[in-house]
Amino acid sequence: MHLLHVVGARPNFVKVAPVYRALADHGVRQTLVHTGQHYDANMSGVFFGQLGIPDPDENLAVGSGSHAQQTAAIMTAFEAVVLRYKPDAVVVYGDVNSTVAAALVCAKLSIPVAHVEAGLRSFDRTMPEEVNRLLTDQLADLLFTPSDDANLNLLREGIAPEKIDLVGNVMIDTLVRLLPEAEKSVPQDLPRPYGLLTLHRPSNVDDQDVLKPILTTLLDLALAPHILFPVHPRTKHRLREFGFHWGNGDRLRVLDPQPYLEFLGLQRRAAFIVTDSGGIQEEATFLGVPCLTLRENTERPVTITRGTNILIGRDMVRLGAEIEKILGGQAKSGTTPPLWDGKTGERIADSLIKRYH
Repeated sequence: MHLLHVVGARPNFVKVAPVYRALADHGVRQTLVHTGQHYDANMSGVFFGQLGIPDPDENLAVGSGSHAQQTAAIMTAFEAVVLRYKPDAVVVYGDVNSTVAAALVCAKLSIPVAHVEAGLRSFDRTMPEEVNRLLTDQLADLLFTPSDDANLNLLREGIAPEKIDLVGNVMIDTLVRLLPEAEKSVPQDLPRPYGLLTLHRPSNVDDQDVLKPILTTLLDLALAPHILFPVHPRTKHRLREFGFHWGNGDRLRVLDPQPYLEFLGLQRRAAFIVTDSGGIQEEATFLGVPCLTLRENTERPVTITRGTNILIGRDMVRLGAEIEKILGGQAKSGTTPPLWDGKTGERIADSLIKRYH
């Protein structure tokens, strides 16, 4: 049996690592293709090293571009690769452009596709990721879901029940395995308490009338926690463009993008997290850290119904109020969703072997 994995961005790296490792333990032949959708030579190398992923067998190096340009470039380059390797099945991850591009190519070539993290829905088609999720799930032959709500979404969309496999959250496998090492990586001189901020979505960072109120709200909090802000390159560019100057002394500490271990360690010790990321909502839920999400919706509702996540949208008054509650000892509590146990990669590997061996 020969399986080919397609990854294109950092969240994909975190998801592929447990699956690749579990399949390797069974002696399965594997090929790893990195599309280069998000590529930073230094950070990608660090991520692969920390996660224990081998260097990609193929790097398509497609780079950035509009969604249409990037998806088309991936499809063109990937078709040649998949025809050369002729795998028994292709495994795709998450909801990035690389995922839907690979699924489309495989559908045209009648090559089976397995989708890891299937069934998530925000029900907001203005999000490019939502379109990617919908199309990939319609094309996939085997759909690995992280939670019960994902199963229900797929069934409502007419996906045959025999294609759906509830396996749990594969990102948590990596977190469980590396958390002890991550905790050792946290600098000893960090201020306490501190909040952790991440922003990267165009809806939050491309409009200064949205971005500036977020930062000023965090800086003007009465209880004055420190804010650690690993800045995404897109966000950094916008901040310079808008002429935003870091204020309030050293309360806002701007950091470079962090490798996986270092960022996980920062999450673990944070008093709260403010984010617009999908994966961080899940990691915060598992870690039991209060998470305030600057979005109007989420494709991960289990982080709200069971976990520590709260949707804030653009309500800066509520953002300030929720942080004050957290710092005052009234944080929302949560529980770990079923099957978020660090063994999802093994369940996926067993299912793939059963299906395609």
